[in-house]
Amino acid sequence: MMTLDQALTGISGILVTPYDAAGDVAPARLAPLLDRALAAGLHMPVVNGNTGEFYALTTDEACTMVREVAGLIDGRAPLLAGVGRGLRDAQRLARASADAGAAALMIHQPPDPFVAPRGVVDYLHAMSDASGGLPMMIYLRNDAIGTRAIADLCAVPGVRGVKWATPNPQKLAEARAACDPSIVWVGGLAEVWAPTFYAVGARGFTSGLINVWPEHSVAIHAALEAGDYHAANALIDRMRVFEDIRAQEMNGTNVTGVKAALIAQGHDCGPTRAPSAWPLTAGQQSDLDGFLAANHLI
Repeated sequence: MMTLDQALTGISGILVTPYDAAGDVAPARLAPLLDRALAAGLHMPVVNGNTGEFYALTTDEACTMVREVAGLIDGRAPLLAGVGRGLRDAQRLARASADAGAAALMIHQPPDPFVAPRGVVDYLHAMSDASGGLPMMIYLRNDAIGTRAIADLCAVPGVRGVKWATPNPQKLAEARAACDPSIVWVGGLAEVWAPTFYAVGARGFTSGLINVWPEHSVAIHAALEAGDYHAANALIDRMRVFEDIRAQEMNGTNVTGVKAALIAQGHDCGPTRAPSAWPLTAGQQSDLDGFLAANHLI
């Protein structure tokens, strides 16, 4: 199994959270998806991420997911486990993630309306303490906190990476320059933005596509690692329809598109939970069916 630093520069594959007919989490339904993705070359599965509907899950459900997914992976790859929300819930989930054998924590950016950057520093220390010192990746969705504050977050002991999820490559370049060069900066806006972020020093990217078409995501990563931007962009063009569907309705169809594609492929992981959109509109479904058929995914 590759090291954490190697995995961070690869593909962080954000797994969906499957539900059964009663609407309860059904992690066993991930088994064939994980087997396919790992066989294709996925570097690091991620549980309790946004494509996993993290904010729609209870803390009990998130704890169940990290335990069960760790068992399904069975040591074949490092597991990155998302934690977040209120401090007590996040600490509990951090402990559960460590107990499950996660290699690192992905710290969701706290969504509270009254968040101080120095308060997030305290939050990171609390996550590290709760997990017994697991390495951490910061999930940065708002770069308005400024370069100095980002550098303070990255200086917290145990921070090994930043998932950069804002469409601002110039600020990414500034933040990289202000931080320890050992920090791994990961493109957090999936394949479409990966070439742009690679150009300013990011390595690796997150992906929801891995649930549906992991081989394609791995091919994009290989092209970027080889410095072949032409090939990478050509591959990205082939899956752009999928990402365009996911970006609609203020990104409210982000997980909807993935789960609808899985259903079409015979892997029913259930619907999404409100306030995510479900199901796709007729037009969105038609576009998705065309994408899947054109790429021989159904």
